[in-house]
Amino acid sequence: MPDTFIDIQDVCFAYPDSSDTPAPASQSEQSFYDAESANAVDHVSLKIERGEHLAVLGRNGSGKSTLARLINGLEIPTAGSIWVDGKSTVSEADIWDIRRSCGMIFQNPDNQIVATTIEEDVAFGPENLGIPQPQLGVAVSQALAYVGLSDYARSAPSELSGGQKQKLAIAGIIAMQPACLIMDEATSMLDPLSRQAIIKLVRKLQQERGLTIINITHDMNEAVQADRVAVMQQGRLLMEGSPAQVFHQVETLQHLGLDVPVHTAISFYLGKHFKLSFPSGSLATPEAAEEQLRQSFRFLERPKDDGTAKTETLADQPRPQIKVEDVSYVYQAGLPNAKRALEHIDFTVKPGEFFGIMGHSGSGKSTLIQHLNGLLRLQSGSVNILDYDLRQVKDIRQLRRHIQLLFQYPEHQLFAETVWDDIAFGPRRMGFSETEIAENVKAAVQVVGVEESWLQRSPFELSGGEKRRVALAGILAMKPEILVLDEPAAGLDPAGREEILNYMRILSEAGTTVVLVSHNMDDLARLCDRILVLDHGRRLLLGTPAEIFSRQDLIEQGKLTLPASKAFLRRFQSACPQLNTDCFSVDAAVSELARFVQLKPAAREEVRQQQAQKDRRGGTTL
Repeated sequence: MPDTFIDIQDVCFAYPDSSDTPAPASQSEQSFYDAESANAVDHVSLKIERGEHLAVLGRNGSGKSTLARLINGLEIPTAGSIWVDGKSTVSEADIWDIRRSCGMIFQNPDNQIVATTIEEDVAFGPENLGIPQPQLGVAVSQALAYVGLSDYARSAPSELSGGQKQKLAIAGIIAMQPACLIMDEATSMLDPLSRQAIIKLVRKLQQERGLTIINITHDMNEAVQADRVAVMQQGRLLMEGSPAQVFHQVETLQHLGLDVPVHTAISFYLGKHFKLSFPSGSLATPEAAEEQLRQSFRFLERPKDDGTAKTETLADQPRPQIKVEDVSYVYQAGLPNAKRALEHIDFTVKPGEFFGIMGHSGSGKSTLIQHLNGLLRLQSGSVNILDYDLRQVKDIRQLRRHIQLLFQYPEHQLFAETVWDDIAFGPRRMGFSETEIAENVKAAVQVVGVEESWLQRSPFELSGGEKRRVALAGILAMKPEILVLDEPAAGLDPAGREEILNYMRILSEAGTTVVLVSHNMDDLARLCDRILVLDHGRRLLLGTPAEIFSRQDLIEQGKLTLPASKAFLRRFQSACPQLNTDCFSVDAAVSELARFVQLKPAAREEVRQQQAQKDRRGGTTL
């Protein structure tokens, strides 16, 4: 019989007004609800079984994080009730038992780190629960081993990368051995293999300890691995079901600003190209989608393209805007706990180039880009930005007129009373005239879609995605020639991520040089002219996306993965060796497959029958 662990009964919750809304614990919580009214959670009813793995999807501001806070007793419902293992979240007598049994991991790990060393931070939770030695030491050691931080046990959290800090936060919760693990975008700052490792760990805990898992995520590949998926929109529970059932509704989810796994989208739109609808649930996993396509299509022989790509000669190549030569960097240099972050890095970036930097968590990406605008002083090697040699620059402000850096959480750069003042702050500090400031602000808000009605509002009343637009507008208003972005889309829903990246593409096409740091292989492959791959502070690869992702051996060595579209197309290379797998978007992959496939007789008959049914109904089918 089902054993209900969490019972959510017709729950509503509304923040009284924006000024009373608590400081958000995660990007997905940062949403502006109209003070007059809207419920952040609106009549939600949901039962979660003991030992179940539930994935929760939804746009930023859909109520996902608020629901998680309600389950953990961090917020109290304004209507309805929530029961956790038979205990009410409104009962003062039970609330600490509920919080002990429901461990919560937020998106921003800095909100959960409290100690001065890694092992002390992991020990903080279980120590406060009264777990004695030697059990405490065992719990800490096991948790650090689970997340791959054993070698950092005596290091300071400040020495960790953003992704490593997230692993630390996860270890701190695991060490307390909760009955339920609530993950609020907890893997969003991790590299692909670390993300996979954490989800694998979570599933292991579910299977071995009967842990109940609630994973709030924008990663569709994570959601596919859940037992059940729930989709929220504007505070309401819009749909729920198995991953196969939910992700079969491709166009519905995309209309909601969400997404589906890449293999599902490629298969769905290839079928749609040939007017073929696939059975419900048949595209849920890469293996299932591959089998469905093999059943429906046969592959054809096509002549290879005989065109040759134009290659640049040395004379064609413009002078680089960024030139990095033999740069190394050591944190805590000269001390026993010194940590080498960069080692002999060389690369150049050409004017107007869209340049990507990727690498596993702790590979040195953020350290590297902080050298580009002088946030970190050179220890060795040289960095030249335009005509500035950073070894000789005395007034770093002059350099920063030309190159601007957007951090991992750009909304943390907001501070002014109004959106207008925030965007105008940078150019004003740079000494622009008031006329120039007004013109620059107007141009910047138009580029990133900041609405005029926001300009006199507080930036802290905006949603997470809106805050990122304002932060980006503040950078653009300074008219930089070079824009460096460190994971600017992390934690955003698919539509919000695409919006931010589209702004980057527009700026690049207009001549701005863009340097993008990201863990998202699909985004980098689709957008970048060239990509630099770092591995433990060293340069592993440098080249075009096609060149980079042709080296699967080195990609795996760097603890990265292939773009999902390329990985899916490779499944069909044995049947069609001529298939070009260097397709880094769903549209490109569908177009390439469509060149090489033909419906099998049974599939053609299925199309005929589907069309006949459609004609009889006088309607349409998805």
